[in-house]
Amino acid sequence: MRYPEYRPRRMRRTENLRRMIRETRLSVDDLIYPIFVIEGENIKNPVPSMPGVFQLSVDKLVEELKEISNLGIPAVIFFGIPAEKDERGSEAYAQSGIVQRAVKVAKETCPDLVVITDVCLCEYTSHGHCGILKGREVDNDATLEILSRVAISHARAGADIVAPSDMMDGRVGVIRKALDENGFTHTAIMAYSAKYCSSFYGPFREAADSAPQFGDRRSYQMDPPNALEALREVQLDIEEGADIVMVKPALAYLDVIRLVRENFDYPVAAYNVSGEYSMIKAASQKGWLDERRVVMEVLTSIKRAGADLILTYFAKDVARWLKEGKV
Repeated sequence: MRYPEYRPRRMRRTENLRRMIRETRLSVDDLIYPIFVIEGENIKNPVPSMPGVFQLSVDKLVEELKEISNLGIPAVIFFGIPAEKDERGSEAYAQSGIVQRAVKVAKETCPDLVVITDVCLCEYTSHGHCGILKGREVDNDATLEILSRVAISHARAGADIVAPSDMMDGRVGVIRKALDENGFTHTAIMAYSAKYCSSFYGPFREAADSAPQFGDRRSYQMDPPNALEALREVQLDIEEGADIVMVKPALAYLDVIRLVRENFDYPVAAYNVSGEYSMIKAASQKGWLDERRVVMEVLTSIKRAGADLILTYFAKDVARWLKEGKV
């Protein structure tokens, strides 16, 4: 093929021509909306570093969930912010814990909404790490039993999917076994399989009050330069019983999303994380970027890389734009 016989611009002349041969299509069905739930009543705290994102008390969830459902977004994921924290993160598996109550409200309000819960201890531990400490190190195997208790408590509350984000070795298998033994064979697992120790998580840690009190998470989250290691992590999680695998963050790891898509015939999720969200918001507020066009381009690139599902704080905006045809 060569010019002048082949002229690619012929099929770019009008919007309808472009639509006819568009290879990647972003849909509301691809979206999962993250929600931060906090103890208390009548609370809607704005997150300063994430414009448009709030910490919500459980009583404020009903209106939020109805809006999400009416927009056609199929799923939410809950992150809990407890009133009290301790070294073992015991509020994470409390029967009346913040996420457990949020799940029940969600299922009462919007029964068809898919409810996903974050299974991790960082929001619940006084030290801010994702597991049980032994000295100043996270004890992998001691953490697994706690994570399984968290997952069971979420399933008991009505969660459709539990999503372990801790990056402990073996946690998917332990959680799958615990769920099955407690009668929750129908509860799916979305594993944060390739979760990198990324600088893009800063705003999330403010929103979830989950920054570590000392050190960092490099001893359990993945090293950013590594890609082949991600394939080993994904394979381990699938072998242990994961139903969905995830790459996090998304934008700086599009190559990893593509690698996972090409190597595994399993649903792939990608998390368009807080720092990615905040950068676009900040630049848009300065007038440096067209927010709608940039968001759609970014999320389409994540879908094009191979993600089936996208966790994004832009989900409500994108759902509105798609419904209004503003894409």
